[in-house]
Amino acid sequence: MEALPPLTMEEAEGGLLRRPWAWLRLSGDSLLAKARFTDRGYVLLLCDLRHAWLERVDSDLVGRRAKELNRRLTAPPAAFLSRLDGLLGSLMEAGGAPDRGRDPPPGGAPPGTTFRCTRAAGTLTLSVGGQLAGLPFRWEFHCAPAPSSLVFEQLVQPLMGVSLALQGQVRELAGLLRLKDAQIQDYEDGGAVLGRDRLKTEPFDEDAFQERFVAEKLPAACDWRDGRPLAHSLRPLYGAVTAAAPRHGPDRRTPGDGPSPESDDEAAPQPGDAPGGPRPPPSAPARASSEALLTVSEPGRPGHPGWGRGA
Repeated sequence: MEALPPLTMEEAEGGLLRRPWAWLRLSGDSLLAKARFTDRGYVLLLCDLRHAWLERVDSDLVGRRAKELNRRLTAPPAAFLSRLDGLLGSLMEAGGAPDRGRDPPPGGAPPGTTFRCTRAAGTLTLSVGGQLAGLPFRWEFHCAPAPSSLVFEQLVQPLMGVSLALQGQVRELAGLLRLKDAQIQDYEDGGAVLGRDRLKTEPFDEDAFQERFVAEKLPAACDWRDGRPLAHSLRPLYGAVTAAAPRHGPDRRTPGDGPSPESDDEAAPQPGDAPGGPRPPPSAPARASSEALLTVSEPGRPGHPGWGRGA
């Protein structure tokens, strides 16, 4: 079988932008997370609103790490990528609590799967533990500090768009309220009388409303806490903003940000990064069942679909 071309930075980050943020709580850490998996590799971005970490690996590195961590399991990299996609996807959907007393989705995290987050020397490691085909299964996501240009593109810039969109909504609602006030005034001028006094309202004063909101509601509205609102209440609007945002050119650097990640991967070095070359079209996500991609081979036991046991 012909080897797949390596996953490029442009492909990885381009698809990542349209992935929603998920909120995780692991080992006492509250994290925002988003990830993209294909059959050629994955990219994982984590953020605690103070720091951000990134790991981008290709299928070759996935295969090497899988052998180091799971010597008794044999599988092609695409199978491990599919399995990791299911495990991490279940974690993100559950908000960092994979065990909730219900059956996992196909390819998701089975009961007993553990996730642990550790930090050391500026890096962050997300460890996964569990079982596959009756054998221990382990994986470690090794995340290095993310370049500022990526954080701006994936978090800051979309939030600026969300802010502008919300401001536009406020202006639209204020305009509707003024029209409603004019309509009510027209009814009253024509002799209409309100049947229930408790429904009586004062004409909408936008300046007074803004002053009252800033004085009474703003502190609570600006309480980001652990970033959960971005993964919950703001998630639909974030998705709409990123879907509508125009794509930038190949160079997204800001002054002082250093080399662009597309032209120079040294902005966020990752083990196993492949050298540059032709940029093939993005591959479809690795959604095929990992169980169907593997075979068991044991002495005295017929082979059957499943995870293989190494020597």
